[in-house]
Amino acid sequence: MNRYNGKINILHLIEGAKQAKGLTVIIDVFRAFSLECYLYDMKVKGIRPVGSLEDALTLGEYYKDKGEECVLIGERGGAKCEGFDYGNSPSTIEELDVKDKMIIHTTSAGTQGIVNATGASQIITGSLVNAKAVAEYIIKKQPDTVSLVCMGNAGISIGLEDELCAHYIKSILEGKEMEDIKNRVEQLQIEGGERFFDADRQDIYPEKDFWMCTQYNRFPFVIEAYKDEMGYVTRIVRM
Repeated sequence: MNRYNGKINILHLIEGAKQAKGLTVIIDVFRAFSLECYLYDMKVKGIRPVGSLEDALTLGEYYKDKGEECVLIGERGGAKCEGFDYGNSPSTIEELDVKDKMIIHTTSAGTQGIVNATGASQIITGSLVNAKAVAEYIIKKQPDTVSLVCMGNAGISIGLEDELCAHYIKSILEGKEMEDIKNRVEQLQIEGGERFFDADRQDIYPEKDFWMCTQYNRFPFVIEAYKDEMGYVTRIVRM
């Protein structure tokens, strides 16, 4: 098996994103970057990850004024933000017709990691649904340094799902893929993903989101974030 030969750093939360160097993977399993994989699989035109709600709404108005279709997806505290079309839920958008539409996306963890990773030489996103593709991309590129940033809960507390994703990617990079990944993912039901099984929170955290976000290695592509004149935008790179 091919392997990565450089230095691997595992970092955490928004502060970790600020410290990231080299090829940086911003990891958010529940739910931002799982959602973005599903959106690209649904043939969206592109996704603009944004830090603030205000900037996201302003971008939405910009596209509307140009007569271009866009969809605003925004979350704070897990819930859909006022003025946005949808929250950060993959099961909510799976039946939508978003083909060729631009997505404006802001969340309390994942997109904050992108905008704070100012020291990175390149930024890609990571989640369980494309973890192996992320590892294969890094092995192919062979950068000197890789930073795996686990964004956790709102970017301020550890999320076990992101830690698992980072260590799973690291295991593939080191040529010894985690043998018990299936069991570890299943364990997230009671350690890390409990909110998706809380009957009183299904309006914000549908159970189906858990299952969609834990279909590890479903997608054979990575999502790269880069800057243009309007801010950050992403594109897919197929493996």
